Amino acid sequence: MSRLADPKILMSIKDLPLAAKTTVDGFMAGIHAGTLKGEGMEFSQYRSYQAGDDLRRLDWKMFARSDRYYIRESEIETSISVRFLVDASASMDHEDSGFTKIEYARYLAASLAYLAGTQHDATGLYIFRDGEVFVLPSRKDHQHLSRIFYQLEKIVPAGHFTEPVHYRDIFAGSTKKELLIFITDFYEEHGEIMELLRSLASSRHEIIVFHLLGRNEMELDYGTYTALQDLESGKTIRIDPAQLKKTYTEQLEARIAAIRTELLNKNILYRLICMDEPIDKALVDFLKQRNKISR
Repeated sequence: MSRLADPKILMSIKDLPLAAKTTVDGFMAGIHAGTLKGEGMEFSQYRSYQAGDDLRRLDWKMFARSDRYYIRESEIETSISVRFLVDASASMDHEDSGFTKIEYARYLAASLAYLAGTQHDATGLYIFRDGEVFVLPSRKDHQHLSRIFYQLEKIVPAGHFTEPVHYRDIFAGSTKKELLIFITDFYEEHGEIMELLRSLASSRHEIIVFHLLGRNEMELDYGTYTALQDLESGKTIRIDPAQLKKTYTEQLEARIAAIRTELLNKNILYRLICMDEPIDKALVDFLKQRNKISR
């Protein structure tokens, strides 16, 4: 697994490309050392032999292990397009453990983009902020990955989540199945985020949703504070954590369960990530979903 077990260490690396490379290199070293096993972790560079295939591409090591013939596919055959969707509304400025949701999302997206680059996938970036969508179309080259890092570094959360208009036009493109990775805290007023996901699900692309929450949000732990401010509406409410905690926790769990159920019913992979957790499980999910597509 990644050597960066503590997200605080990751956030302390101010060079985003270096942080992404360090994270992924440590993670991949764990895979190659045999510490990560299971269905979906075999890299998508093999397929079953079919009549007419070039015999020079047979992988004899795979044959020795499985007693079956496999063809090693080229990078072109296994590459896919990966689009990263980042929620940059004001609620992503929420802070926990000394860093904000958008900082965690930035490093998460950068690491996943770097990992996609190592597998020769085209990558694109969509930033949802203050009623607008910034679009960096998918491309496959090192310079383009640098542009993605640059745009991630520039993100400053603001406003509400983008209104659900013209999503089909924004994400229209190749009929080839793609992988869409959406990083959000699921803070919505009128179901905007869920409507976006319903629209994307109809495109039949593979989708992973990483639902990002702070530990203080999950446990209603704000120390001695007795008032909280909504980052998007600016409203302030007074709270008594001791009295509210049980009700709050139950409602939050019900909300998460409802989101998970609806997304899974639409064949969207849902993962809840707390900001004090390393990003290893996100990297695992990415590899599994990527390999599912390219097979």
